Amino acid sequence: MKKVSQVLLITLAFCSLLIITKEARAQGTDRGRFYTKADVELVIKRVEERSDAFRKVVDRTLDRSALDGTNREDNINQQVKELENAIDKLRKDFKRANTWEETRGQVQTVMNEADEVNAIVRRGRWRRGGAVKSEWALVRADLNKLAGVYNLRQLVP
Repeated sequence: MKKVSQVLLITLAFCSLLIITKEARAQGTDRGRFYTKADVELVIKRVEERSDAFRKVVDRTLDRSALDGTNREDNINQQVKELENAIDKLRKDFKRANTWEETRGQVQTVMNEADEVNAIVRRGRWRRGGAVKSEWALVRADLNKLAGVYNLRQLVP
């Protein structure tokens, strides 16, 4: 009877350790903070919402600029749209994933697209303190938070 109790206790301890380990793997860290799948989903949702607002501001600003009707305008709008599409795909696939880790590659794709947009915003002649730069700063901050969770390279201001 004593042997059965010991085996049962050891088995229970082992199962508890497996559950704790699985839960720990289902969390991301950024600067020592743990993120659950639900936490990461909120960040992705915020990135998606802010990228939508950013796209509208870019489109409106370009329509009122000297670039209106040019290939340059089309190229900028296309790059912003590609970022938005990558974020939309990430959010959709993230919902179906069992853990946040499964979408690391897609987050990397989003960050690659964001790198291109970041370069456009940095190189462009946007009005200092204007809507494009301020909206992009919000998107970039959330993207950098997401990159931190996945331990990916962040965007430079």
